[in-house]
Formats: sequence, structure tokens, C-alpha cells
Amino acid sequence: MLEQKLLSGKRIDAYRAALALAIPLIGSNIAHSVKHLTDTIMLGRYSVDALAAGVLGATIFVFLMITGSGFSVAVISLASNAEGSHKSWMVRRYIRMGCWITILYCLVMLIPMWLSQSIFLLMGQDPAISELAADYLLYAMWGLFPALILMVFKAFFLALVRPKIIFVSTLLGALFNIFANYLLIFGNFGFPELGVRGAAIASTVSHSLALLIMLAFLIRVKDFLPYKLLSNFLSFHSSSFREIFNLGWPICAAMIAEASFFSGAAIMMGWINTASLAAHGIVIEICAMVFMIYYGLSYAGTTQISSALGRNDPVEIKTIANAILELNLMAACVVITIFLLFPETLISVFLKEDTPETRDVLGIGMKILLFAAFFQLFDAFQAVLLGFLRGLKDTLIPMIIAAISYWVVGIPTSYFLAFNVGLEGEGVYGGFIIGLGFASILFYFRFRRKLSKLGSGDGSFLV
Repeated sequence: MLEQKLLSGKRIDAYRAALALAIPLIGSNIAHSVKHLTDTIMLGRYSVDALAAGVLGATIFVFLMITGSGFSVAVISLASNAEGSHKSWMVRRYIRMGCWITILYCLVMLIPMWLSQSIFLLMGQDPAISELAADYLLYAMWGLFPALILMVFKAFFLALVRPKIIFVSTLLGALFNIFANYLLIFGNFGFPELGVRGAAIASTVSHSLALLIMLAFLIRVKDFLPYKLLSNFLSFHSSSFREIFNLGWPICAAMIAEASFFSGAAIMMGWINTASLAAHGIVIEICAMVFMIYYGLSYAGTTQISSALGRNDPVEIKTIANAILELNLMAACVVITIFLLFPETLISVFLKEDTPETRDVLGIGMKILLFAAFFQLFDAFQAVLLGFLRGLKDTLIPMIIAAISYWVVGIPTSYFLAFNVGLEGEGVYGGFIIGLGFASILFYFRFRRKLSKLGSGDGSFLV
């Protein structure tokens, strides 16, 4: 009886610790997602062509941003591990070298964004939509630098368990983005009416503002001053650089596999018709919003498990994992229920007055949102399990699993169901269900294996 009470107490403590870290992270992730969500809503109310172009351009931007964030995830794991081992000087080195790698990545990624119109045309996209989407990227691409550098500094605040700072800076940036969109897309209060271009400018400025706010906290809060993150910024530490790169590139590759899975869906939707592409843009924005819940729990898992690994405490790792998996399951069930009960309400938020074009988008969107409901459980579990594995510094095998799941299983299934079977948009989303399900199952068994090697014991609910 006493042992059961102790176990129950530990589980409750694990819930509290996970939620204390995850809730601000979920809030900051949702606030970050709001940047793209407001773009989609306002561009949808501007015109269907603007919405389709914004979706196409933002798909590429988000793909590159998510891919580049792989290095910052590596920094989260390494910095949290160093802080757990009481090696504050290593935290400083990891943050600095993370910024170096991020800046180099952004410089290289300017090239495909600059040439995006030609790339879109090679992909078979509509010429008019391609031109508008390329115009979006020419202004949005400068926001890649602050967006990814912010993620590196986010690793520092996570390592020190100060997630509220991340939430505040991201929220203020998102609120500014809403206001700037209102001014620049529609030309309100004397500002020029820039449409798609206005949305790109607003996003770039809002990313920059969020980074400046985060840096202000870094400079002004006394607890952070001993780390001296901004002094001797040009000092190069080759061993830390290599460590981040070696841990981070498989994370980037896994993120490429997952992000390109969804980007590939946007391309296939564009092959079907403009209405399907616009509907996909709406549904994927809704899914991206709720994914921020799972992603916040994933980040919390990476941070807590990395710190526990630094303390060499495998039992705590298992307790953390079970608590987060159970919270994740509850969140996914709530999301699935909402998707199934209110599909028309969710899609209609993004569309202006009733027209033949918007009716087409609404009809397609409602159908594929129901398919999206069914992949939520798999999406939720693959996200947190992957976060756990990264916390254990296991990135190479998960990268291979992701590549197989999304590109060998998921994309071909989407194509086959959409074009060979003739299910069109529903077929694309059917491939999502298969690919994400395959990934979540393999990640689960991989994590079980890693836990057994750590000697974490038996008697758990999920792991």
C-alpha cells in the first residue's frame, strides 16, 4: 500500500513538472502558429488566389524553418544535459555554436527561396499562383534568421526551466503580426494594400520583434548574466560545434522527411485544383495549431529526459515518459472529438462570404478534416516519442525510421490513393494516416529498447 502511494505521488509530481514546463511551451507554440494562422485567415478573406499563393509560399518557408530547427533541438538536448550535470560553461558554448550553425544554414537557404518561382513551375504549379507565392518568399525569407536564432535561445531558457519567457516573447510577436497583417494585407489606416507581400513583411517583422524581446530578457534578468551568452560571441569552440552538428543533422533530416511529407501533400493538392490546395491550407493550419500541443509536450520530454540523463537517473526518465504520454493521449482524444463534431465551423472561420469558390473550398475542407481527425493520435504519439529519443541523444536511427515512414510508406500511399484510386484530397490524407501510424509504432519500440538498455525497470503503463 505504501509503495503504491509513493508511486502515485511520483506520478502526480511528474504530471505537475511536465505541465509546468509544457503549458508555457504549448502557449508559445500556439502563439507562433498564430502567425501563420492569421496569414491564412486574412489572405482567405482577401482572395482565393492570395490564399493559395500564401499557402504555397508559407509551406516552403515553414518547411525550411522546421528543417533548420533541428539544430536548435540538438542544442536543447545538449544544453539541458549540461545544466543537469551542473556544467554551466558548456551551456554557454552550446548556445553560441548553435547560433553559428543556424546563421550558416539560413544563408544557404536564401538560395532556394530566391529561386522559388522557377521551382514552383517545375513542380507543375499554376503560373499565376507561383508568381504570387515567389513574391511572398522574397520578403518572408529574411524572417528565417530571427525565427531560427530565437529557437536557439529558446534552448537556453528551457535548460534553465524558464519557459514563461519563451511564451511572453512569442506571444507579443504573434499579436504584432495580427495587427501588421490587418494594416499591410488590406491597406488599412493609410498603409499600402500589399496582399500576399504584406503578409510576408508582417511575419518577418514579428519574428524579429520576438527575438529582440527574448534578448532583452537575457540581458536584463540577473539570473542569466553569469552565463555571458552574448560576450565573445565570435569565439569558436570546435568540439561543441561538431557535437551539435553530429547530433543535429539527423534531427534535421528527420524533420525534412516529416515536413516534406506535408509539403508534398501541398504539391499534390495543387495538382488536383486550386480549391483543393486552398482547402488543404486551411486544414493543415488547423492541424498545425493543435500539433503545437503535442510539440510542446515533446519539447518538455526532450528537456526533462536530457536533464535526467545528465543526472544518470533512468527511473526518473521512465516516470517522465509515462506522465507525458498519458497527458498526450488525453489531449489527442479531445482534439479528435472537436474535429469530428465541428468540421464546418472550423473551416468556415477561414473563409469570407458565401461564393461558389468558397463553397468548393468548404466542401473539400470538411471532408479532409475528418481524415485529419483520424491521424491525430498517431501524430501526437510520434511527436512525443521522437522528443524522448532526442532527449536520450538517439537521433540517427529515428531519422531512418522517419524517412522510411514518410517517404517509402506515406507519400506513395497518398499518391496511390489520390490519383490511382481516385480519392483525390481524401486519398492524400489517407496516406498521412498510414505514414504517421507506421512512424509512431516504430518510435515506440525504439524507445522501449533504449529504456531497457538504461535499466529503468518494469511495471509501467505505456513504456
